[in-house]
Amino acid sequence: MARLSRLSRSVAGKVVIVTGAASGMGRATAHLFADEGARVAVTDINPVEDVVAEIRAAGGQAQGWRLDVGDRADIERVVGEVAQHFGGIEILVNNAGISTHVPIDGEDWEARWQRSLDVMLTGEARMIRAVLPWLRKAEHPRIVNIASTEGLGATPGISPYTSAKTGIIGLTRSLAVELGPEGITVNCICPGPINTGMTSRIADEHKVIFAKRRTALKRYAEPEEVAQMTLSLCLPAACYTTGATLPVDGGLTIRNA
Repeated sequence: MARLSRLSRSVAGKVVIVTGAASGMGRATAHLFADEGARVAVTDINPVEDVVAEIRAAGGQAQGWRLDVGDRADIERVVGEVAQHFGGIEILVNNAGISTHVPIDGEDWEARWQRSLDVMLTGEARMIRAVLPWLRKAEHPRIVNIASTEGLGATPGISPYTSAKTGIIGLTRSLAVELGPEGITVNCICPGPINTGMTSRIADEHKVIFAKRRTALKRYAEPEEVAQMTLSLCLPAACYTTGATLPVDGGLTIRNA
């Protein structure tokens, strides 16, 4: 019997760039896209050889690049090399991020503020600018920006991080409107408490207390649970979803008590 649906839920053969892919959510995202048949450009300022080797050992297609998304020249170089290697670019996952704790009157606040914006806001915008010529040639072009629930609320002592993540939400909305007429979708995911390198410094018992108090699901998430939502937004079938800000937070942002 013939299928009744017309829209594809496959990313097989698609070329995707994942930034910040050496660990955590980026690593899980690279693994997942490769598992689903995509050709993955694994990029990070940290070594990515292990991730590439894991993907290839599992039968996937991946190539690695060292990339500092806070460096415009580095972005332009790597994007050009990725497009040349794979013959184009169809999906961008802007995942790279850094964690910083500094009070507003801290001595090194200026430096941390600038680096946070360079990596997590300006870097995402520059990545989009660099891949845009290739996305315009793609059949189902997709951009997913990774922000945070810090972009929907705030925690004391991390104003550079919170400001950058809030800016990502605004960038997503603006570019969704600007690029929508070209069929390029731009969406944003706001992860909540996730078991990643950034949260590894938190004691397990404190994670349990926080999750039970703040989330509806009473637990931290694993990186793949965020990656699965990222993948869903990049499917060819996700062609009418753009400008969305989607919390993947176990119900943290909707819980009052």
